[in-house]
Amino acid sequence: MIPYPHIDPVAIHVGPLSIYWYGLMYIVAIFGAWGLATLRANKPHSGWTTDQVSDLIFYAAVGVIVGGRVGYMLFYHLSDFIAQPWTIFQVWKGGMSFHGGLLGVACAIWIYSRKTHKPFFVISDFLTPLVPFGLAAGRIGNFINGELWGRVTDVPWSMIFPHAGPLPRHPSMLYEFLLEGVLLFIIMWTYSAKPKPRMAVTGMFAFCYGLFRFSVEFFRQPDANIGFVAFGWLSEGQLLSIPLILVGALMLWGAYRRKTNLSTS
Repeated sequence: MIPYPHIDPVAIHVGPLSIYWYGLMYIVAIFGAWGLATLRANKPHSGWTTDQVSDLIFYAAVGVIVGGRVGYMLFYHLSDFIAQPWTIFQVWKGGMSFHGGLLGVACAIWIYSRKTHKPFFVISDFLTPLVPFGLAAGRIGNFINGELWGRVTDVPWSMIFPHAGPLPRHPSMLYEFLLEGVLLFIIMWTYSAKPKPRMAVTGMFAFCYGLFRFSVEFFRQPDANIGFVAFGWLSEGQLLSIPLILVGALMLWGAYRRKTNLSTS
């Protein structure tokens, strides 16, 4: 067993103001995505300017924050939201959903597409390779908060989390950091390095993320207020990931079937 490194969730105290590590991870994610997007835009024939990149990152940041919070309340705490709708604004208490954030970013891309007249999948193919960087930062925030812990285990790298009881558990947020963050970033950055059929990069992201998230959920403790949603083993996270796997596979099939309109990065 490895001792859990107790880190104060509050990174900085400024008088009555407390700045949390989790919030700082969102700042790291946004500015990191902006830097990576600028790097991609500076490649020859990218079709993107630095001003367009800045606008896109702003739209995406709003989409992920609003969508992530709304999705968390609807997918994981619907009864609380119905009883106390104002809790949706209590972001300092935590609670963000990737799947909600994904829908929020999709809406943001649609709005940006209407504004710039760039095709939706040209934008999403440019943006999706940046997402794993933000996911990695978010999972580090989860780890510092000691939340989203794993199931009870006796593996040598298990940890006892401060709010999860006395038993050692899988550090599932670190599994997600490695799979949905580091590995997925390598896959997406490498895959998108050369022109691909339009929609293929987006499809690859959806398929890989869905597969990785579905797999990690076997080690992650289901949300206490939901438990397993079917078959005595299927979690809410897995249920929400199945459509991503299927849609991602269909998008890849459709993109390579056409083999036209190459997306560059």
